[in-house]
This record gives sequence, structure tokens and C-alpha cells, in this order.
Amino acid sequence: MLNQVSVLSLRFSGMAAALAGILILFITEPALAGQPCEQRSHTVEQLSNGMALASRTARALDREAVSVGVIARMGQDLSKWQQRYSHIGLVYRGSGPEADPVWRVVHKLNDCGSDRANVYRQGLAEFFTDGPFDWETAIVPLAPELAKKVLPALADDPKITGLHEPRYSMVSYVWGTRYQQSNQWALETLAMLLNPEIHTRSQAQQWLFSQAYRADRLRLGTLTRLGARVSKANVAFDDHPNHLRFTGRIDTTTADSVLRWLERTGVGDSRFIVRLN
Repeated sequence: MLNQVSVLSLRFSGMAAALAGILILFITEPALAGQPCEQRSHTVEQLSNGMALASRTARALDREAVSVGVIARMGQDLSKWQQRYSHIGLVYRGSGPEADPVWRVVHKLNDCGSDRANVYRQGLAEFFTDGPFDWETAIVPLAPELAKKVLPALADDPKITGLHEPRYSMVSYVWGTRYQQSNQWALETLAMLLNPEIHTRSQAQQWLFSQAYRADRLRLGTLTRLGARVSKANVAFDDHPNHLRFTGRIDTTTADSVLRWLERTGVGDSRFIVRLN
């Protein structure tokens, strides 16, 4: 089942609001199948920037009248691989404890650098205070008729975890099922929610291929591949076809490729960017 993480409703103002938000941020409900990594510390600047970006993003989502979209963040610097965003989730307009509207993000998180991951539901503030590389987000709203189809399922824990594979590799093969990284989960789950005939990961991947989704190909040197495999539990290359991985060609689901696919195919509308100055 889905791991429940507290949701922050961004309706505060002033210093009192910031303090209240920081306190709420760390009230976490018991997770049902693991916890996100709690060992990471957050500076005051990270908390302040995360909440500011969350507040600005909430206003932008309201202004653009989004009900469901794909949201991307810059968790790390991937510029050497010509990538801008590192991580995506499904953002939607839900209801808070008192039925007030609140923005939530459903996404998959690796458990503390291990070879396992879980699916979490968080508020925007939590989504943006995870030590990002830069304070910028991109959102691609789903086309309105598709958003209506997807929205009810996003509050259904068994539904949105139906294609979740807990075995995790951050470079999992896009057309494989041995592992599953975060962007891959979001894309495959979105495919399932768009097409009711999809019940397995293989079916989701076949449908995505038929809809012209193509992964980005990353080129990694031998030392990079070997070093990552030896030192990191959350990196594996053994699911990639030999003719690709032995020549350093890694086809994996990148945030950038998902955003481009959504816009190119009309599954999503045009993206909009929110960032701190």
C-alpha cells in the first residue's frame, strides 16, 4: 500500500506561517512499507527556499487551472548528460483534512540509497525540500479530458501502486521489468491510468512504445559504470541488453524525455516553469 506522508496546505503568510510550515513538514504519519530517508539534514535556507518554491508553484497551478499534471524537479546536476530535470511525480488537486483544496504529489522514492523504493504521497513543500540542485520546477498539465479520467484514481492507493516494483535501480532499463526507477514508475502508472486495458508493466511499456515514447540514451564510460555498480546499491546495469551496456549506452526513463513526450503527443498541454530568482 501507499506510504502516507503528511501534506502541507500552503495557505499561510508571514514569519508565523513559515515557522508553522516547518513544524508541519516534519510531522510524518507512519509509513506502511518503509520510510523516505530521514538521515538527511536540511538547512534553514533549504527549508525556506523549498517552501517558497512550493508556494509559488501552488499559485501557478491555480492560475493555470491544472487538475492533474506531471511535475519535475532538479534534484541533481545532470547537465553532463544533457538533462535538466532528474525526478518526476504526478501532481493533482486533492482535498485536505477539512475538505479544503490542496496540492499533492504522488511519486516514487528510493529508500536511503538501498536497492528498494516505495511510493509516497506528499505536499508540495515536502516535494521541494529534498535537497535539490536548483530551485526550479516544470509542470506539464494533462489534457483536460485525460485529466478527468486520471484524477479519481490518484487518491486510490491500490490503484496507483498496482505497477510498483520495489526493486530499484536509478538507471533501470526503460523496456525492462527487473527493476523500476522513479520516473519509470510515474510514466508506466500514467499509461495504466490512461488505458484501462493495461494491467502489467509489460503492457504499459508496449502501449508507451506504440504511442511513440522513446527513452533518452545516456552514454556512460566503463569506469563510471563499474564504480557505480560496486559502490552504490541503488545502481544496476544487468537489466540492460548486453550490446548496449557493454558499449556504455544506457536507455533509461529520464524526466526530460517524459515531459517532451507529453507535449509532443498531446497527452499533456504546454509546460510552464516556476523558479526562484
